[in-house]
Amino acid sequence: MDKKERIEKPAWLKIKLQTTNNYIKVKKIVELNNLHTICSSGKCPNAGDCWSRGTATFMIGGNVCTRSCKFCATATGKPLSLDREEPTKIARSVKLMNLKHCVITSVDRDDLEDKGAEHWSATIKAIRKENPCTTIEVLTPDFDARKDLLGIVFAAKPDIFSHNMETIRRLTPQIRSRAKYDVSLDVLRQSSAAGILTKTGIMVGLGEKEEEVIELMKDVRNVGTGLFTIGQYLQPTKANISVAQWIKPEQFEKYKQIGISLGFEHIESAPLVRSSYMAENAVSIK
Repeated sequence: MDKKERIEKPAWLKIKLQTTNNYIKVKKIVELNNLHTICSSGKCPNAGDCWSRGTATFMIGGNVCTRSCKFCATATGKPLSLDREEPTKIARSVKLMNLKHCVITSVDRDDLEDKGAEHWSATIKAIRKENPCTTIEVLTPDFDARKDLLGIVFAAKPDIFSHNMETIRRLTPQIRSRAKYDVSLDVLRQSSAAGILTKTGIMVGLGEKEEEVIELMKDVRNVGTGLFTIGQYLQPTKANISVAQWIKPEQFEKYKQIGISLGFEHIESAPLVRSSYMAENAVSIK
């Protein structure tokens, strides 16, 4: 797919920005602690809603990614050294926000020997120590599906382990940088085998067919994935790949019903759903 001019958003994708007191509070905490969030770096359409509810998805490992996926607005290049104080900063911020459930994600750090696995472990442990009653969801890179590196993250015992498939098999080489469909499936398989509640998510509207989405749903369910999210792809900047089609709300509902029939423990499927949006809704099934 080539980059094209943006096409007009349908009415169901138009949202009203929110700037409540909670939004201002979360924004200040993030800025004062010099933290990165995928809400800002990824230009998420739900940032106003989430921050107004007092929640945020923290992004560790810096804000420069070693990969350049065509759907993502996060900067690509040579990252800075890891901030060794970051785990403590994140843990304190979770406490200040009084979060019952927190979501942590990161850029890819292929420049590091362990791809950031130890930093992930330190962050999970710091949050757990400072916030023993807070459930922790991690949304990680693929670590090239290396068992030793994934094992470091699993050993820190996150409550939910998430890794996104992002798109169907056919479109993966066009949409994702370096990542491979079967490598991501293997990551989910290893997480499930480790006894951790496992989650993945995809975007639609990139040119996929319904049967291809269903094939992906079956693939991730067959490796033990329990939680699944589907949302509309939105072109974050002109530099990113364009939207191929707008998926109607009724199609999202159809995918949800198919997911239920396949046995997913929890599924979020709607135009503005993102992998970490309303993540707390799935915690109750643990």
